[in-house]
Amino acid sequence: MKALQAHPDIHAPAGPVCLVILDGVGLGPADDGNAWHLAQTPVLDALFAGPVSGSLRAHGVAVGMPSDKDMGNSEVGHNALGAGRVFDQGAKLVEDGVTNGSLVAGETWGWIIEAAKAGGTLHLIGLFSDGNVHSHLDHAYALMNDALGKGVARVRIHPLLDGRDVGERSALTYLEPLEAWLAEQRAAGHDVDVASGGGRMHVTMDRYEADWRVVERGWRAHVLGDARRFGSATEAVRTFRDEDPEVTDQYLPPFVVADASGPTGVIEDGDAVVLFNFRGDRAIEITRAFETPAGDSFAFERERVPKVRFAGMMQYDGDLQLPRRYLVSPPVIERTVGELLAAAGKRQLAISETQKFGHVTYFYNGNRSEPFSAELERYVEVPSDPVDFAERPWMKAAEVVDRAIAELDAFKPAFVRMNLANGDMVGHTGVLRSAVMAMEALDLSLGRFLDAVSDRGGVAIVTADHGNCEEMFIKDKRGAFVLNEGGGRVPKTSHTLNPVPCAIVGADGLRWSAPTDAGIANLGATALVLLGFEPPADYLPAVVRPA
Repeated sequence: MKALQAHPDIHAPAGPVCLVILDGVGLGPADDGNAWHLAQTPVLDALFAGPVSGSLRAHGVAVGMPSDKDMGNSEVGHNALGAGRVFDQGAKLVEDGVTNGSLVAGETWGWIIEAAKAGGTLHLIGLFSDGNVHSHLDHAYALMNDALGKGVARVRIHPLLDGRDVGERSALTYLEPLEAWLAEQRAAGHDVDVASGGGRMHVTMDRYEADWRVVERGWRAHVLGDARRFGSATEAVRTFRDEDPEVTDQYLPPFVVADASGPTGVIEDGDAVVLFNFRGDRAIEITRAFETPAGDSFAFERERVPKVRFAGMMQYDGDLQLPRRYLVSPPVIERTVGELLAAAGKRQLAISETQKFGHVTYFYNGNRSEPFSAELERYVEVPSDPVDFAERPWMKAAEVVDRAIAELDAFKPAFVRMNLANGDMVGHTGVLRSAVMAMEALDLSLGRFLDAVSDRGGVAIVTADHGNCEEMFIKDKRGAFVLNEGGGRVPKTSHTLNPVPCAIVGADGLRWSAPTDAGIANLGATALVLLGFEPPADYLPAVVRPA
């Protein structure tokens, strides 16, 4: 690894350079669903109206997601912030896993296969098309082929029909070859079949908790075998189309494939289930249905929660650890900001409350848990309260800042990375009033920290990893709030596609010079520049330069 070189024009400040990550605080329209807009936030308002400030991309390809339809998340966001570059996520990683064999060589796939070979059934659920936005059918075939090759006796697939990322009535284009392939496998002695399915907008793939009935329909079909029965998936599609010539694939009703003995593949205790979608937004709710323990309160009555081994193609929500097991690991990232600074002999402080502790350590360091230098790095976790954050929207912002200020003097770090989790964790609750209070608590604590940094001659980069609390209600394509049956606004509990703010505080003699397509990955180089170093040549350019 090449050592960092001194920057020719910019010198490190007398105090620390601090990266302050306001988790889940994006830039959205100033409307009645924007918690930041509704909150009293004098510090933030002044900060982002300052001379060295702008906006950065924090979703889609700017953070390595398959497309700009994909919202950012805390894991890929902190990867980007720490790496200074963009690494492939999602579709590209899975495709590479298929090509090089790693998709079916990992510990989680072995864990799935173990259950299926011990007498259980392997179930694959996912969007079955080649749209490559949420999934790709080639990935499902790769898993089935490997499972059969390893001796799994019984496989069932639950195809969700697309009609959105592909032709609106193209389902048979995918189902007919699938059924032909399954017939070939049965002729070779394998017990394989389609078990259930339905259109993606009507079955299983709800998002943003817009309509849990969509997930309930999928649960009843996939798990309970409770839906209209047909002899095959193609028969189901043809029948639905005959009955309603206007229906498109994405809105097809749920169906169950059955024979004289009943459904071909309900999900039972001891089975293994893989959700082969790689994109998270429409995978989170069905994942929650499988991973929420029986007896716990849930959004609908599940009736029966089978004890299965469940895995996702990817981890769909790192904040909530959904799912707990997944097939494709995060990218391998080398020469992160933390690694380079440790090699340069610089002290570093990483601090957050529990909810985001792994993000300022593991994810920021390129998916590495341990410090690069135990002597030069200090990781501080402030324990989060095990409560509903809608009831404690201030969370531990004050305590995190208290400890961070104390460490500025006790440890004297050259570089600090601090995450304040309020915007994201309270935004996830969908409770607007709480999110407004979260932003006000965040603003108060941030102001204290910035004053402390200034008093010590330091510089602060204030930004976010993705949006969330600036969009607390679901909107339609026109930007209008979606209303429920009672006329109320539908809460949004997910991340957003919005850009995030960025401001540099204490950067005398510098000006904002971000490229037009700059994203949060550009802040890796920015941190190094502010510390007086020339960034590596392959880092994305810094967002500041001498005035």
